[in-house]
Order: sequence, then structure tokens, then C-alpha cells
Amino acid sequence: MGRVAGLAGVSVRTLHHYDEIGLVRPSARTAAGYRAYSPGDVERLREVLAYRRLGFGLREVADLVGDPAGDAVAHLRRLRALLLERRAHADAMVAAIDDELRARATGATVTPEEQLQMLGARLYDAIGGAYTATRRTDPRIAARIWAALEGARTVLNVGAGTGSYEPGDRDVTAVEPSAVMRAQRPAGAARCVAAAAERLPFADGSFDAAMAVSTVHHWRDPIAGLREMRRVARRVVVLTFDACEPGWRDRFWLTRDYLPEFGDLLADFPPLDGMADALGARAEPVLVPWDCADGLFEAYWRRPGAYLDHRVRRAMSVWTRVGPEAERRAVRALGDDLASGRWAERNGELAGLDTADLGLRLLVV
Repeated sequence: MGRVAGLAGVSVRTLHHYDEIGLVRPSARTAAGYRAYSPGDVERLREVLAYRRLGFGLREVADLVGDPAGDAVAHLRRLRALLLERRAHADAMVAAIDDELRARATGATVTPEEQLQMLGARLYDAIGGAYTATRRTDPRIAARIWAALEGARTVLNVGAGTGSYEPGDRDVTAVEPSAVMRAQRPAGAARCVAAAAERLPFADGSFDAAMAVSTVHHWRDPIAGLREMRRVARRVVVLTFDACEPGWRDRFWLTRDYLPEFGDLLADFPPLDGMADALGARAEPVLVPWDCADGLFEAYWRRPGAYLDHRVRRAMSVWTRVGPEAERRAVRALGDDLASGRWAERNGELAGLDTADLGLRLLVV
């Protein structure tokens, strides 16, 4: 036991405690009565200690390592995903702190709100590092957006992120508040202004059209931001989400069966007709193709295994907003159902569909 304790970097007393509570029980005893750890016992101990060092409580660890569906490979994959998530959050905080250091070096005043935002690493700063891996322009969705922009020579892209869906044949100006997002815009991308949707730094009617793609739900005041878009542009095109349609919470199997917290995130989100009224716009459904290239939240409705991939989830703000406990529970349950075949039993009809209406809507003025 002493050798195992030394290799693991814990005390013999800790190993005794794990044995007493049934967390890691050595499977044999020596002739002298000492505890003897088999390779399988050491593997379990490694998993227990890894989860403990990630901050899990003993009861949570017991549930995780006691999962009959979780073999060594499954645990390694889960641990890797958790570590990558922590690294992404740490990188985002470093980037935010660097922003403040640069601001202070120039003598700029940093408000209390900005200080808290930087230490908290704004949502897009926390998830932005993953965007270039999975968030790409889907040509079918792009065709809908660009058709709505037809005839517009100058276009303002509000909440532009890394530049997906920006039309390459127009004079585009981007607005993006996140430094992490701005830093990932590719060479040759449209000029990008650091500003928020609610306070666009442009005169009335400055642009032929303004666009916003899958970003309104991140704005502090969506209605104010939409009115700003209408102020600075003669035409407005917005890709958003309908959270008021009857039964909308059950529309997508992921939120219906695994992540009900999604509904809580949109509790204060304006109704679709309210957003349409703010713009004077019409609403058109946008179907999500089964092989959607843009890794938005609904993109993998026919490819459920993708949601088990940490990189895929990190590029979706939903997972950051629901918190790690809900994420762990949802991913674990989905993984179990995929392995057992329960997911396929519940959702077998999806295999014959090429597109799905999951609530995406295009507002067009």
C-alpha cells in the first residue's frame, strides 16, 4: 500500500479511507494481511484521484467511477474533455486580463463593470476559442441570408463573431464586442469595430442593410439592439430563434430529454413577434440540414454522438450558460442512451429526414 500511495501522491491514510467507504477497495491481501492493489484497482484509484483533483466531491466521484457503462477509455475521454474545458476557460481569463493590462498601460480608466467582466471572462471570450474549429458558414443557410441581402451594397454585420456568413461581394463592416472573437477573424476579413449592438457607433441610415446571425440571444437588450440595427440600416436581416411556439421546449430531443435547462436560459428572451414588431419584419422558418456545417446548438440533430465531443460543445454558448453540473449530467445520459440503443429507439424517425425545423427563424425587413 505504501508504494501505491507514493506513486499516487497521497497518504496511506487516504487509501484506508477510500477502502472504508467503498470507493477503492483493494481486491486482495498479502499473507501478512496488507492490502494488495491489482492493476484494475490502480486504474480505479487513478480515476478517483483525477476526478477529485478536478473538484468533484466524493459522492460525485463514487457515481462516476461506479457507472457500469464507464470503462477506462470512457473515463479517460471524460477526463480529457473536462481538462480541455478548464484550459479553455483559463485561456479566456488570461486574454481578458491581458486586455485590462493593456488598458491600464495606456492610462485608460477601467470601470468596476469592466473589471468584473474581465475576471468573469465574458461568455463569448470563454467560448470563442473553439469557434474556428466547428463554427463555419453553412452554404444553405448562407444562401437564405444572402438572398435577403440582395441589392445591398454596404452591409453592417452586428455581433459578427469570427465572420461567418459575411457576404464576400459586399462592402461589409463588422461589429463585435469580444476581443477573443475579433482576434480570430481571418486575414482579409471585413474591418471590425469593438462595440455592442445596443449602442452602434454609426449615424442614421449609414448602411444599405444590417445583418445579425445567431447572436441576438447574447445581447443584454435584444429589442434595443434590433432598433439600433433598424436605425442605421434601411434593410435588416436577423437569424434568431422562436421560443414561443407551442411545444417549443419539446421540439428538439436534446433539450426535451437531456437538457431541460435550455428553456430556462430563454425565459427572458423576447418573443419572436415582439422582435419582428421592433423591426417591422416578417419571419421565415430556416430548416437545419442534417449535415449542417455550422456547429450551432441544433446542428447535430441527426448526429447525436457529436454532442459528446468537448470541442463541439465548447463552441455552443448553451453549455457554458447551463453550467458544468447540467452539462455533465446531460452528456453522461446521452452517452448511455447511445450506447444502449435507447436514443435510436426514441428518435428513429429522424434517420429518414434531410432537414428539420428546430425553431430557427429569419427576420427580414
